Amino acid sequence: MTGEAFIVGAMRTPVAPRGKEFRNVELHQLGTVAVRACLEDAGVESGEVDELIVANALGAGGNPARLIALQAGLPETVAGLSIDRQCCGGLDALILAKALVASGQASIIVAGGAESYSRRPLRFKAGSGQQPPESYDQAPFTPWPDRDPGMAAAANELAECMGITRQRQDDWAVESHRKARNSFELQTSEITGLDGVNLDRDSFTRNLSDRICRRARVICGTVTHANASVAADAAAFCAVVSARVCKRLQAVPVRLVSGRTIGSDPTRPGLAPVGAIGSVLNEAGVEVDSLMVAEIMEAYAVQAIACVDMAGINPSIVNPGGGSLARGHPIGASGAILAVRLVHELRRCPGLGLAAIAAAGGLGSAAVF
Repeated sequence: MTGEAFIVGAMRTPVAPRGKEFRNVELHQLGTVAVRACLEDAGVESGEVDELIVANALGAGGNPARLIALQAGLPETVAGLSIDRQCCGGLDALILAKALVASGQASIIVAGGAESYSRRPLRFKAGSGQQPPESYDQAPFTPWPDRDPGMAAAANELAECMGITRQRQDDWAVESHRKARNSFELQTSEITGLDGVNLDRDSFTRNLSDRICRRARVICGTVTHANASVAADAAAFCAVVSARVCKRLQAVPVRLVSGRTIGSDPTRPGLAPVGAIGSVLNEAGVEVDSLMVAEIMEAYAVQAIACVDMAGINPSIVNPGGGSLARGHPIGASGAILAVRLVHELRRCPGLGLAAIAAAGGLGSAAVF
């Protein structure tokens, strides 16, 4: 078991749409709640933690991982590492933790992501000369403006290229909400609430219907507000430990077998996970038909459909508890939410699982559990 890494704790906050239940909750407060719940789930004392890795995409810098580490009562020796790989970051935090644990550089790492759309800073860049500062909402993801599409435009282009109709996207969204509604009770084991906030489940999930989808406002082409994820607030973390620690805890672990992040065509970011999925399955020596469950990011329904189709994944095993279309998309935390969901699914029904997510700029991350 030398050189392996295991997940022994996995918890998350509920996901709340921007400006809703978590509108007054600071980023480090969200993260702290999830970190403490993760350690409790793992049976690990806070003083045993070697490092905290936090993905965050919208914050103001300043190393939010350090703020969360201090607020959560981790040892002062835990410096905290904040990473930004946009949507991929939460899963990448776990992949990095696996590498550090497997190499022997750490024994216990808490890794995941935290994001607050509600409390994110306003963005400005200094004007040239005497010009006033200019506001902007999104940083560039490539150095070429003509090859840096908006995410909705890229999703619509992908739909046109692959012949994925609006009806098929809407059907996927309806099914995502249906599965999420049917999983509320099961998901109580992975969700921790916040003091003072009356929320114990993902609040965006609703009874979405085809009729509602037909009335949804169009964002771009066949991409609408019904088949695209909403901006959201949440945090999610996993405790990644060595084989020695795992044995001491007498935990029922989930092994993180293989993880990889790759870059691809920045004009088609939705397809980036396909290469990452193939890479991690090959590295793990796993056939796609051997997977028992797959958590695939649903930033847009078309992106999830395209990845499932091109990777050859059986749709019946994808997102059994619903996806981000039924929850929301807290960018830096989304990949970690996939991992938390996957860990709890595998606890109930052991086997091989896959998590995969795309990010702006043509990035894709995937991991086999």
